[in-house]
Amino acid sequence: MGTINAGEFKKGIKVIIDGEPYEMLESFFVKPGKGQALYRTKLRNLLKGSQYEKTYRSGDALEAADVHRNDGVYSYRDGDNYVFMDNSNFEQHSLAAEVVKDDMRWLMEGATVGLLYWNGQLISMSPPQQVILKVTYTEPAVRGNTATNVTKPATVETGAEIQVPSFIKEGDNVKIDTESGQYMERIQ
Repeated sequence: MGTINAGEFKKGIKVIIDGEPYEMLESFFVKPGKGQALYRTKLRNLLKGSQYEKTYRSGDALEAADVHRNDGVYSYRDGDNYVFMDNSNFEQHSLAAEVVKDDMRWLMEGATVGLLYWNGQLISMSPPQQVILKVTYTEPAVRGNTATNVTKPATVETGAEIQVPSFIKEGDNVKIDTESGQYMERIQ
């Protein structure tokens, strides 16, 4: 692909550093009293998830990464791998359990996901921002527990455990923020 000059650095661009794809999380322009302008960046490795900070001079450039996103569907689990189908070409791709980590605790088979490709190979998956799941187990509400912000643990149909308000009972559908893992609201 092409190169991206330091003056074009901005949040969200994908670059290659040491042969691996990175996403730029932050980029700040710094003009010291003397010398060249600097760009302080925070980058996240798209393969490993690690972050690091690096400063570039105004004349520096980085190679643009061939990274693109597609919508997909979680199909099934195959041993230690999870299989996803790309909605654009209906091809199936798998990711190892250590790559998807905790994101799978929110997904049922058939759930819509975001798929991230680098050089034509699937490197990561992102769940939707919110999911609606059924509560399969929770303790009954304790009589007299009407104080605000009283929560109790609940297990949802994927096996994940979350904290819910005391009025939630088994069989209720709840909306969950997948990023924080927090209860948002009860769905009728």
